[in-house]
Amino acid sequence: MSERRDPYQVLGVARTATPEEIQRAYRTLARRQHPDINKEPGAEDRFKEINEAYHVLSDPERRARHDKAGRERARPRGVQTVDIDDLFSSMFGGRYGTGADTEAHITVGVEEAFRGGRRTVTLPDADGRPRRYDVNIPAGVVDGQRIRLAGQGAPGVAGGPPGDLYLVVALAPHPRFRVQGRDVVLDLPVAPWEAALGARVPLDAPGGPVRVDVPAGTSSGRRLRLRGQGLPNPRGRPGDLYAEVRIMVPATLSTRERHLFEELGKASAYDPRGR
Repeated sequence: MSERRDPYQVLGVARTATPEEIQRAYRTLARRQHPDINKEPGAEDRFKEINEAYHVLSDPERRARHDKAGRERARPRGVQTVDIDDLFSSMFGGRYGTGADTEAHITVGVEEAFRGGRRTVTLPDADGRPRRYDVNIPAGVVDGQRIRLAGQGAPGVAGGPPGDLYLVVALAPHPRFRVQGRDVVLDLPVAPWEAALGARVPLDAPGGPVRVDVPAGTSSGRRLRLRGQGLPNPRGRPGDLYAEVRIMVPATLSTRERHLFEELGKASAYDPRGR
C-alpha cells in the first residue's frame, strides 16, 4: 500500500488553517473529485483521501493527535518524551490485554443515509491486507457519526479480547441535496404561472417522490418546509426538508406564449424593483 499523505497536504491548507479554511478547502475539493461528477481514473480514490483528511482535521481531538504525532516524528534523535497512557497502551494493549480500538472512514450517500441498510466494505487490516466487513448503516446516520463494529479492532495482548473498530461517516456531496445536520435542502424549479397562481408540484426527495404546495405569489428563494421529511432520527425528531423555490423561464417561447407574456406585461402594474 502507498503511504498516506499528510491531511494538510491533501486539502492544500497550512497547519495554522482555521476550521473555516479547512471546511472551504474540503468542499471545493470534494465537489471537484466526487465520482458522480469527475469520471477521470483515480477520482474515487482521491475523493476518499479528501474525506479522510477532512475528518482528521475537522475534529479538534483528532487534529491535535495528528499534530502531536507530527511533532514527535520531527523530534531529533535521542530526544524522547514518555506519555504514561501510551506506555501502558504499548505494554498492555490499551486496556490491560484488550486490543486497541481502531478507526476508519467510510463515505455514505444521502439516499443511503436516509434509508439505511447493510453494506460490505473493504478496509486494510493492521498488516495492510484488505479485509471485508459487513456494516449496518443506520437510517438517519449523519456526517461525523461513528459506527461501532465490536471486536473488529486490533487483536488483544496475551490472549485478551480484540478492540473495536469505529467507522467515521462522511456524507458524500450530492448534486441536488444539501445536508445541514438532519435537515435537507434542495432546489424546487417552478414555472412563473405556478409561482403566481399557486400549484401542487412534484419533488424528488431523499426518501422518494413527494408533492409540495407552492402558495400563490411565491418568489424565487422562498423556502417551503416539509416537516419531518429530512434525515430520520432514531432517538428523536427527524430533520425537515426545505425546498427552495427557483422560478424558471422558458429558454424559447412559442408565438402564443410570447403574445401572452406581452399581454401580461401590458396589463400588470407590478414592479419587481419597487420603484
